[in-house]
Amino acid sequence: MLIRPAVRRPPSLLIDLSIGVLLVTLFSGLLHVAKHWHAPLQPQVEIELSLWALPGYTLLSLLRGVSAYLLSLVVAIVYGYLAARRPFLERILLPLLDICQSIPVLGFLPGIVLALVALFPNTNVGLELASILMIFTGQVWNMAFSVYQSLRNLPQTLQEAASLYQFNWWQRFRRVELPATATGLVWNSMLAMAGGWFFLMVCEAFTLGARDFRLPGLGSYMSVAIARQDWPAVCAGAAAMMLMIIMVDLIIWKPALVWVQRFRVEETAPGAAEGSRVLRWLRKSWLIQAAMDHVAHPISNWLAAAPRPPEPAVTRHAPRRLRWFAGRVMTGAAAGVAGGTLLWACWRLLHLLGHISLGMWAQVGWGAVCTSLRAFAAVVLGSIWMVPIGIWIGFSDRRRAYWQPFVQVAASFPAPMLYPLVLLAFHWVGLGLGTGAVFLMLLGTQWYILFNVIAGASAVPHELREAAQSFHFTPAQWWRRVWWPAVFPYLVTGWVTAAGGAWNASIVAEYVSVGPHEIFMTPGLGSIISLAASQSQYHLLAAGVLCMALVVILINRLVWRPLYQVAERRYAY
Repeated sequence: MLIRPAVRRPPSLLIDLSIGVLLVTLFSGLLHVAKHWHAPLQPQVEIELSLWALPGYTLLSLLRGVSAYLLSLVVAIVYGYLAARRPFLERILLPLLDICQSIPVLGFLPGIVLALVALFPNTNVGLELASILMIFTGQVWNMAFSVYQSLRNLPQTLQEAASLYQFNWWQRFRRVELPATATGLVWNSMLAMAGGWFFLMVCEAFTLGARDFRLPGLGSYMSVAIARQDWPAVCAGAAAMMLMIIMVDLIIWKPALVWVQRFRVEETAPGAAEGSRVLRWLRKSWLIQAAMDHVAHPISNWLAAAPRPPEPAVTRHAPRRLRWFAGRVMTGAAAGVAGGTLLWACWRLLHLLGHISLGMWAQVGWGAVCTSLRAFAAVVLGSIWMVPIGIWIGFSDRRRAYWQPFVQVAASFPAPMLYPLVLLAFHWVGLGLGTGAVFLMLLGTQWYILFNVIAGASAVPHELREAAQSFHFTPAQWWRRVWWPAVFPYLVTGWVTAAGGAWNASIVAEYVSVGPHEIFMTPGLGSIISLAASQSQYHLLAAGVLCMALVVILINRLVWRPLYQVAERRYAY
């Protein structure tokens, strides 16, 4: 793993002052958010459609998205690591991950909202936590899949080098495993933020029957503007969303993409490195250098100096038996708690499903067939044109630097905000929502494929490209020998997450609300789940989510797991 040493630059007072002003501004924003969190819970929040309210709403939505992303990052790294490094847990965690990323946000919504509102009945804390957790459910899954895929395809030479140098768990994780996941994790982090914005209107303006749970934010602003058909307010909200996405890209994602290039697996000298003005400024900051020298590096060195387990020959039998007994007790206790929780959940689920008639089950089954065909069609259509585009962008550092901001903005813009306009276009060409829902799903799922293909193409070592150029490969040989083997492991992750995104997007693609009394529906699980949530039919909601989970398990067993095995056996470096 080629890691270029960091170059210490002289500190700049102007940059430190800028960072200080930014920290003060951020702290003031957090105080504003904390004041809102502790405000009394109101039956209904009135959303102002004035331009003066937009900055505050944008800040609230941004902090919710960033909070959900930080939680998603930690969970994704831990979850993906356990699934890739523990074979026993892999058989449980991988199907569970596929199920969770395919369950729509509305599948989590009733339980999360009602539980947290009951836990915090007098303040907005419960609603805010529920909104963050729902955004989290739209972000974390593709990041966890990326970590799992990267660790499963870790080059054998790096694993042997870590064993040869007798790295402990932290040294192996920090110097070998985490760098190997960096490229895919950054690209999927960008996609995760885009996924969070995709369901922003659902996460900030949701209803359960007659109860209206609405939070002030950009998503609720757009929801109210679309419901009132206030097109100037819709344009203003879209402009605020675009500006927020561009600023996040310039301040966070562009420096992250430049920084992550240092973790390429290469044996030859790399080409010209991409540049980032923000990253250069951060490297000149005395505050950043002091934080690294006095906080991050001491913690890393302390973890690296952790004592290694003793050799088996000198290990005492009594401590080993004690550790074995303690491990068994802890495992048994955890299994008991998990089993009890599972039994209680199954009992509640059976109680809800007892209210489902045979006709309802037939409706749910037909909806599963319709949504499955639409999700499959969306993944196929997205692959046809996103794979070539992703390879074209990812194989060139110059094209990647130029097109990445445009791709990030297009992927991050919440597609449901455009659905009313898309429906008008469908009506104009005579296309019904049954077929049009495929294209509505495609607006949100195609980016999973594109981002993963770009990540795979950008991670190809330069020596492999130079070898192909030296042998004068034809376009067919480039595709067969370089492009396809390079992007296939990443493409499998893109397919899995795109399929899950299509299932998730079905709740807004098969059930589209344009005005207060104008709703477009088409048969499918997404429309069943959305309608059940809006009418508080929890038994029908449970049946729809359960059917979706069973279909996803079947697809995981028959399609995704064999593809992951092919990627691991044939296409790993």
